[in-house]
Amino acid sequence: MTGVAAVWVPGDVADIPVIDFRMTKVSGLGPYRQPILAREFVRYVGEPLAVVFAEDPYLAEDAADVVFVDIDPLLAALDPTLDGTFHPDLKSEVAVIEKGYGDVDAAFADADHVVELDLAVGRHTGVPMETRGSIAVWDGTSLRIYGAAKVPHYNRQALSRMLDLQLPQVHLHEGHVGGGFGIRGELYPEDVLVAAAAMRLGRPVKWVEDRREHLLAANHSRDQRHRVRAAVRSDGFVLAIDDEFWLDQGAYVRTHAATVPDLTAAMLPGPYLLPAYRARGHVVLTNKTPAGTYRAPGRYEGTFVRERVFDRVAADVGVSPIDVRRINLIPASEMPFTRDLVALGTEVQLDSGRYHDLLEQLLAHLAIDGLDQELRRRRAGGELVGLGVAFFVEKSGLGPYDGVTVTVDEGGAVEVVTGAASVGQGMETVVAQICADELGAPIGSITVVHGQTDRISHGMGAFASRVTVMTGSATLLSAQTVRRKLLNVASTLLEADAGDLEINDGRVTVRGSPAGPSISFAEVAVAVAPGTPGAGTHGPGLTATEWFTSDHMSYPYGVHAAVVQVDVDTGHTVIERYVIGYDVGRAVNPQLVDGQLVGAAAQGIGGALLEEFRYDDQGQPQAASFMDYLMPTAAEMPPVETVITEDAPSPLNPLGVKGAGEGGITAAGAAIASAIDAALGRPGTVDRIPFTPDHIRAAVRADHDRPE
Repeated sequence: MTGVAAVWVPGDVADIPVIDFRMTKVSGLGPYRQPILAREFVRYVGEPLAVVFAEDPYLAEDAADVVFVDIDPLLAALDPTLDGTFHPDLKSEVAVIEKGYGDVDAAFADADHVVELDLAVGRHTGVPMETRGSIAVWDGTSLRIYGAAKVPHYNRQALSRMLDLQLPQVHLHEGHVGGGFGIRGELYPEDVLVAAAAMRLGRPVKWVEDRREHLLAANHSRDQRHRVRAAVRSDGFVLAIDDEFWLDQGAYVRTHAATVPDLTAAMLPGPYLLPAYRARGHVVLTNKTPAGTYRAPGRYEGTFVRERVFDRVAADVGVSPIDVRRINLIPASEMPFTRDLVALGTEVQLDSGRYHDLLEQLLAHLAIDGLDQELRRRRAGGELVGLGVAFFVEKSGLGPYDGVTVTVDEGGAVEVVTGAASVGQGMETVVAQICADELGAPIGSITVVHGQTDRISHGMGAFASRVTVMTGSATLLSAQTVRRKLLNVASTLLEADAGDLEINDGRVTVRGSPAGPSISFAEVAVAVAPGTPGAGTHGPGLTATEWFTSDHMSYPYGVHAAVVQVDVDTGHTVIERYVIGYDVGRAVNPQLVDGQLVGAAAQGIGGALLEEFRYDDQGQPQAASFMDYLMPTAAEMPPVETVITEDAPSPLNPLGVKGAGEGGITAAGAAIASAIDAALGRPGTVDRIPFTPDHIRAAVRADHDRPE
């Protein structure tokens, strides 16, 4: 067709290897990685089969419409709990994740009560305002890719291997990213195809997905089924949890490998003492879009399961849901609290926490006694209203390293270069604040450069709520080194002892003499410019690169509370009030922490009440547009109140900070489920999320049909 430059089918890219794993490598998963175009089998609707390159996207779409694919249908594998064969060449269950500690069998033998639940979390995902996109430019010797996100340095390494290039030949450039949420920025087939096409066609290639493509092809997530038991003492203390779960991985194991089930199993015990624990997670392939991480991967699911268990324990032993948590929470005197578990390759050691204090602060914010009275009065008047509470522990600050270069130029401007990435979380502001506070520079003089692989050779990117902890700490160390040099050079220029100097607003002055002699950052930088006497004495330039390393994650924690009203006729659930208590260790920018919690809560509410990818029995997706994949709008989103505390700084980094990117979503499903139970007056009603109006009406009908 006129305007079409090339059409590729699988044989045209057979020399390009499959996309490898980035995290949590589990042995035996290699055969289940995804090729950049389907080979032999079409495993899900949305899988790339062929690719068309044309002068503009409209011509490309017209040409793609006439590409014909001859497909012989096979039975679709859709239920991960059923034994079977995924396809003739592959088995369905590809891995089993097992974790645990303590004597679980003995705990059940000693239990006064046993709670058993069958629970499910539906398939949903992050849906950024900005979909995926990429521009690749090849100049004959080097490849530049624009539109990178999340992990530019890792994707650079992966693309260089896949395209048989030397690492210095490949550079990725991150711009402003309109939301990441775990799914943006991973390496997808389209990313490799765009880069390969730029090289083979010798011209720039651009691709931006539309919303339908995004909903069908970008990573899905969640989709877990849990069969869980708890051994309980008569006072409500939980002696053990035994959980078996199935993860619907979809058609391939993508870059995250087994990250999600690993985190589900490792962090399900949460903030509770829980003397014994056992988890067995099955990773199963189905004919659905491949799954990966999505904000609080594994913890959203595990928190729903654990908190449903504790709500059921409260009902069975006759204590309040709040009291059963008080009984089981780890006390501050036990911190740091080490479990015999490993998450993302690191020992689970809860570094600091005052869990009981945060619960009491949240209850005080709710004015719990008055709220309880009001809800009882309304229920007595016929309204179906209820309060739900759910506690959680998050993880943050995944290592092993981050490096930052801080430079003061001869004009007095400060540049911070980092291998971290920005996915809309405000990292530029946080990094600039840390640098400004430590260096004594005006924050307006600081520029933060991130996501540019030609500016810094190594970088971990933005995931696992790690940037403030890791990049922030590296920024602090680099700024401290530059500050020391500034003071040493200034002491020579001002003929004063360095210990008598101080820095304020970009100037060095003698302590106690603000009107006395002073010198600007620019003057100090000029004094040590290459070739000057100062450079010979102190070394050239005002610059430093420092690295912060860590082999343990930090563990922020929080509690969600939801007040809901249920309409039995429509099945509609209205969230009247939503409160998040969260201890962040130390808040560099409280407004950004608040924004992270509120934004994440919107996604958690969507997963609890609205969002789900469903398939028919042939594996055809039933939610490929916003007509069917329902997300919260302003009409469904309540105001979110936050109670942000700094009672438990982390001892694992010099700032004492913990991450804030995921805590607003982690317990949303659990808290809303608990509130719906309370509104209906039926503990254990919500056994899956999203709990839609159809589920509400079915639960009410079942209640009415139950014999007296």
